[in-house]
Amino acid sequence: MTRFRLSTIVNHVVKHGSLDQVFGALSDPTRRAVVDRLAHRDATVSELAAPFAMSLPAVSKHLRVLEDAGLILRERNGRAYVCRLRPARMRTATSWLARHRAFWTTQFDSLARYLQEHPDAEH
Repeated sequence: MTRFRLSTIVNHVVKHGSLDQVFGALSDPTRRAVVDRLAHRDATVSELAAPFAMSLPAVSKHLRVLEDAGLILRERNGRAYVCRLRPARMRTATSWLARHRAFWTTQFDSLARYLQEHPDAEH
């Protein structure tokens, strides 16, 4: 592998690796529900596990994925672990989505103008 190709791959992983982790973590409905709950207030692991029909270890695995992606922080508070959102990683994902939304909005607006200006064009 050439030095250029290797550096390109490494740069891609560094630049997008965390984003891949964030979207991977958010791909699961249970983890999205946890993020939604934590958006309102910090919660203990037991509080987060309460509405789910799964074991505490299963919920802990979901929390570990969110923690590894940098979306939540788990801190020991006495005998309990308290979880809170870490908004910086979410802002990274939101920024990426906003850039792509802007691109596609421009493309669709351009298509709509073209179709209005050329009503007889074959669709």
